[in-house]
Amino acid sequence: MNLYFCIKKMFSKSCEYAIKATIFIATHYRNNRKIGLKEIAKEIDSPIAFTAKILQILVKNKIIKSSKGVGGGFMILEDDYKLIKLLDIVMAIDGDSVFLRCGLGLSNCSEERPCPVHEKFKYVKKDLIAMLENTTLEELTLGIKKGQTFLKY
Repeated sequence: MNLYFCIKKMFSKSCEYAIKATIFIATHYRNNRKIGLKEIAKEIDSPIAFTAKILQILVKNKIIKSSKGVGGGFMILEDDYKLIKLLDIVMAIDGDSVFLRCGLGLSNCSEERPCPVHEKFKYVKKDLIAMLENTTLEELTLGIKKGQTFLKY
């Protein structure tokens, strides 16, 4: 089993969509023009109903803001996206399970009864936690704004 497969299993599909949606909103919210649900769902290649549920969770956790009615939609204020950490999004959607999960998906992997990748995977998780704690939404949007990184191909 390769390390990529283990890492790929770390975030749920919901969490992947939440991260992409949050980055998209932060990158495209301008001059009080809020981003609509359909536009977000299309950009992150997610079904509209599924995207709506994810966005509701992000609003509830104060990661994004929403407004209803004509001209409504989703937004992240510039002051906020400088403070939002990638960890905030992951915790809102997946909780701390990403840090507790076994790299092979075993339900009873522990120090006393480790899986074959347990020791190596501890370091991957430690590095992941540090990256999530130290990466701001602002940092993630800079590459997109400069055309150096992309949300979809």
